[in-house]
Amino acid sequence: MKQLKCLGLVLLLVTSAYGQEENKGFVVDEIIAKVDNYIVLKSELERAYQDYITNGGTPSQEARCQYLAILVRNKLMVAKAEIDSVIVEESQVDNNLQRRFDLILGQYNGSPQQLEAAYGKSIDQIKADIYDLVKEQLVVQRMQEEITKDVTVTPAEVKRFFNKIPKDSIPFLSAEVEVGQIVRVAKVSDEQKEETKRKLIALRERILKGEDFATLARQYSEDPSVVANGGDMGFVGRGMMVPEFEAMSFKLKAGEISMPVETDFGFHIIQLIDRRGNEYNSRHILMSPAPSNQDLKDATDFLDSIRVLILNDSIKFDKAAKEFSDDDQTKSSGGFFADQEGGTFVSVDELDPVIFFSLDTMKVGGVSKPVAYRTDTQKDAVRIFYYKSRIPPHEASLKDDWNKIESFTLNEKKNRLLYKWFEKARQDVFISIDPTYDYCRLLE
Repeated sequence: MKQLKCLGLVLLLVTSAYGQEENKGFVVDEIIAKVDNYIVLKSELERAYQDYITNGGTPSQEARCQYLAILVRNKLMVAKAEIDSVIVEESQVDNNLQRRFDLILGQYNGSPQQLEAAYGKSIDQIKADIYDLVKEQLVVQRMQEEITKDVTVTPAEVKRFFNKIPKDSIPFLSAEVEVGQIVRVAKVSDEQKEETKRKLIALRERILKGEDFATLARQYSEDPSVVANGGDMGFVGRGMMVPEFEAMSFKLKAGEISMPVETDFGFHIIQLIDRRGNEYNSRHILMSPAPSNQDLKDATDFLDSIRVLILNDSIKFDKAAKEFSDDDQTKSSGGFFADQEGGTFVSVDELDPVIFFSLDTMKVGGVSKPVAYRTDTQKDAVRIFYYKSRIPPHEASLKDDWNKIESFTLNEKKNRLLYKWFEKARQDVFISIDPTYDYCRLLE
């Protein structure tokens, strides 16, 4: 069991790499471990271990044992979740399954035909293969959250953690920057919106006259997932879709098709397929009206005027971002990007390449001219950047890297709690490991 502690009990479902073509040759259906009613297959271990090697890991028996320990622990988490009645909603599994599938499909240029040819299976069979993996990952995450939800650290604990690190082992961090943005989405004219609605109404009429919804969706919809799902969103629960989409879905009768509905993504026509309680299955065709050149110029001129105010110190950048930015992810933090710990200093290694190269032409303290780009929801927009500060590559310190060290301290404390939980929980379930892996000494 010492091997588990070496892992730091980082709860990752290593089998989530399903879809890598090089994994197809592994032995399947050879059970190497059992945890109550749950099993670990040799193919799972080999897939995880090979991914580790592919990503630059050093081949070793110790590494193989560590991945086996993770797999056994994941099964224990799932077994204990069943005992403790910890569940995840099916709608959550369905949504994560679709996102995972879309990532896999992207490896085959978004072509279902290429994916099916590569694996010799239908889309439905491939989804069925990864369903259990997705559900297991969500259950493991939920159990981890339940076990560690009350864990906190004090400033004194953070300092003790850092001071225990040997001087020659203190990490060297890449350059970090503090950068913010103000986004202005091009406001689409009423004329452009009406033209988009007319196109959707025409498609609705064609469907009502007998044309296939999925075929038209694949031909006209701007939802990227349409390639794989024909516009079918699968069963989702309340709160999983944007409010306007959900409200219309609950108004429709099975088989009924809505008139165009506007959301932040554009305009949709929606057909309700089925409803069961607070869950519903719908499909849609999405079209986003494109802004005109004048719409884009208006957005650019607006941000240019905000930039002048900031440069003249008539308004602070963070106040301008909160008041004027159209980007919900950054406006609440004064426009600034955040790292995984919530700090405003972001490693240059993690920056979007477009932002990185924009900063490369700027001086610290500068505000860029408006730059056109496409938002995550595929809207035409412009933005300005504020390059507030930069920390050069450096050895980690409490002064400059408190948030990161605090996060490391919290994770280490959670890991110790998880290790204690595992030691206790394994007494409640039956665990058996193939003698071939006795050298891993997982049950000692």
